[in-house]
Amino acid sequence: MLAAIRSAAVVGIEAVIVTVEVDAARGLPNWTIVGLAAGAVKESRDRVCAALANSGFLLPPRRVTVGLAPGDLPKSGTAYDLPIALAYLAATGQLPFNSLDGLVVAGELGLDGSIRAVRGVLSMAREAAVADTAAFIVPPQNVPEARLVGRLVVSTSATLGGLVAMIRRGRPVEAPPVPTCVAGGAPAEDFADVVGQDVAKRALEIAAAGAHACLLIGPPGTGKTMLARRLPSILPALGRNEALEATAIHSVAGLLPRTGGLLPARPFRAPHHTVSAAGLVGGGSMPRPGEVSLAHNGVLFLDELLEFPRHVLEALRQPLEDGRVVIVRSMMSVAFPARFTLVAAANPCPCGHAGDPTRSCRCTDTEVARYRGRLSGPLADRLDMHVTVGAVSLRALGARSVEERSATVRERVERARERQRERYRSLAGTDVNARVPGRWLDAHGGVERTAREQLAMAAERLALSARAYHRVLRVARTVADLDGEETVGERAVLEALTYRPAERDVVCAG
Repeated sequence: MLAAIRSAAVVGIEAVIVTVEVDAARGLPNWTIVGLAAGAVKESRDRVCAALANSGFLLPPRRVTVGLAPGDLPKSGTAYDLPIALAYLAATGQLPFNSLDGLVVAGELGLDGSIRAVRGVLSMAREAAVADTAAFIVPPQNVPEARLVGRLVVSTSATLGGLVAMIRRGRPVEAPPVPTCVAGGAPAEDFADVVGQDVAKRALEIAAAGAHACLLIGPPGTGKTMLARRLPSILPALGRNEALEATAIHSVAGLLPRTGGLLPARPFRAPHHTVSAAGLVGGGSMPRPGEVSLAHNGVLFLDELLEFPRHVLEALRQPLEDGRVVIVRSMMSVAFPARFTLVAAANPCPCGHAGDPTRSCRCTDTEVARYRGRLSGPLADRLDMHVTVGAVSLRALGARSVEERSATVRERVERARERQRERYRSLAGTDVNARVPGRWLDAHGGVERTAREQLAMAAERLALSARAYHRVLRVARTVADLDGEETVGERAVLEALTYRPAERDVVCAG
């Protein structure tokens, strides 16, 4: 007897409906799973059989064939356990044959028949909502995540036995309402905690307003990490669409808290410098999102930038330029979104004290050149702002100064972002200065003639590339937006140029 039920496969952060067919025919007892099933899917045979037996269901001797269609789409993960079990019960006559019509089911089975959480439920729910679904059945822990999608009946049960009893009584009942926000909230760090460093604070405000990539350079102990970790506190709050995108990525990666729901704040990711290239940008035989995608719509902080292997840093080129990562495998090509604000921190030399007025540098010229060479010219070209962070005197640290709070800075950032949204309303996929095409900005960005001449002279003197020229222009446009200026004048260009070193000295002034 043949029975079928629908589930879903996650490809990137999108989902595809998968039909799970189970044929229980007479013959020698055997289980076969077909349809490009990965190891975890093939192991579902053992989990399903144990769960069925421990839940009190019969396991008649049959030659069981499980088909996962479409057959040319790779399947991975444990989400097929529950649909396979339900289809098996229908195929062996233990569930009414038509009781599975209209259902989309995902869930892992424990050996005791418990139903456990799986990854990617938000993506599955979004696909199920447009697939004429009567009910979407998920594990209890995934209910808050699935309920983020409207127009979808979400049902659940803690055990396989309870779910089967519910299906036998008729259509699965909708799960009760649950909170849809994870623990968290506004970042605890505040710019008011940072004493001095007015130049670095101004640079991070510009970076936040225009989503510009920023490199902080200075000796150890000057507050680079402290400043970077406070960048999320001045970013605008997540919009619902932005939160759904970020939540879907964290769901696919299995990083959502058990309470589920939308991410309450912009992501902040700070991988260690020993991270692999696949860990940073994503990868694997069944591609998973990396740190750049987990930071989507948030902040990616790379502390000790020049300690990262050069080949790992080079992998950042595509996401910085395109706002997404494309991972190609022999049987699939997967794209992950990766629009993030990059902030990095680096020492000026191996010992860290080049340019420090209080301590002398012990590094030779060769060591300094080798150290700075870990950041390639093309990648340095993609960093909009290079900011020198100097030491704060002990006298200033002990003074009772009143520093500007993050909330005040965030108000200016939000006003600048609103100006950008209005300006780029007609440009699809562009809402901040960092992502506007350079030629469009040059022609339609309100750049004054004298400012353009000033930038052209500076570009020749600093030997800027065409990419660097347009990045300076984007930063200048953000400076003007923060100042409430309709046009980009000489003052905005001059400030933007202070954050762009000459091409021969793209890391620091030494």
